[in-house]
Amino acid sequence: MEGTVVAVVIVAVLFLLVLKSGMRVVNQVERGVVFRWGKAMPNHRQPGITFLIPFADRMRKVNVQIVTMPVPTQEGITRDNVSVKVDAVVYFRVTDPVRAAIEVQDYVFAVGQVAQSSLRSIIGKSDLDDLLSDRERLHEGLAVMIDSPAAGWGVHIDRVEIKDVQLPESLKRSMSRQAEAERERRARVITADGEFQAAQQLANASRIMSDTPEAMQLRLLQTVVEVAAEKNSTLVMPFPVELLRYFDRAAHNLGANLSEKTVPAQQPQPDAGRP
Repeated sequence: MEGTVVAVVIVAVLFLLVLKSGMRVVNQVERGVVFRWGKAMPNHRQPGITFLIPFADRMRKVNVQIVTMPVPTQEGITRDNVSVKVDAVVYFRVTDPVRAAIEVQDYVFAVGQVAQSSLRSIIGKSDLDDLLSDRERLHEGLAVMIDSPAAGWGVHIDRVEIKDVQLPESLKRSMSRQAEAERERRARVITADGEFQAAQQLANASRIMSDTPEAMQLRLLQTVVEVAAEKNSTLVMPFPVELLRYFDRAAHNLGANLSEKTVPAQQPQPDAGRP
């Protein structure tokens, strides 16, 4: 009887040891890929406690979190023959743990190599202006180029971004001079446009003043008031020539009228030889 009890205890202990050896815990951020006698099972194990067949199953855990991988600086020549250095960052995650475990040896290293080659390729296909200003389109193109082979590995590319574009110092100085010249051109255009508008308004004002001489006098008086407001000790007041001509014509007309009034009309004289 005692031997039977001991045997049962031994069997129970062995069963517990075997059960413990086959028990695995899969974390929330992981998925378990089970290989049974070396062959991958079609379905992966979900997070939680899972059991494996001892000596037959082997499980590999695959992280399904988003991986942030920086792409090393790549040097290339753009389509317009400018040497630049560009670095980027890739965001990707595993969508099919089974493929990621069996289709590629190291999917992180594989994605990194594809990202580097795609970045060099996109540099050669783009102009310098596109690298500096039209980055959204380049990001989309990079994501498509990297996602094409990665999709077969069970990896999805979430986003690719170019972080920095390093330019030669000579090119930086040339671009700085170009920007200064562009700003100078805009300033000159704005100044010329202001002078043109001012000239138009002055021309309109001159036509109005030529039609109404009183407007010239009012403008003169306004100018005098503005100058007097400065509290200068000496005030030089311009005297328009048109006003002198007006006084000259008025004086001439007045003299002509006075001469007509003072000279009497000539009367006819009687003939002396006539009786």
